[in-house]
Amino acid sequence: MLPTEAKTRRWIDGALYPDREPPQTLDDLADQIDFIARLCAAWDFGVLPELDTVAEVRRPEWRPAVDECRLLTSPAYHLLRSWHGLPRLPYQGQQLAYIRDDPNLSHV
Repeated sequence: MLPTEAKTRRWIDGALYPDREPPQTLDDLADQIDFIARLCAAWDFGVLPELDTVAEVRRPEWRPAVDECRLLTSPAYHLLRSWHGLPRLPYQGQQLAYIRDDPNLSHV
């Protein structure tokens, strides 16, 4: 492996692929959507992504994949949408009353 190859794919977190070998690249839209879905699922359960991964998915090239993914129950997905300047979509995930009704939430 060339040093540049290692650098270009180090942001692909192999832990997001427990069902198969991690891909070497994510060149097509379908692979990028799959990665976004895996990333958001892990993030929603408290597995924070590496900074390199966050930097990568914030690049403008990822905007079409983020828009197409449509994980409306994922807080992480809605964050990715906002980072890409995409229109807001309705959040369809669980809304916990102790958070939703917190009077201090508007100050956060």
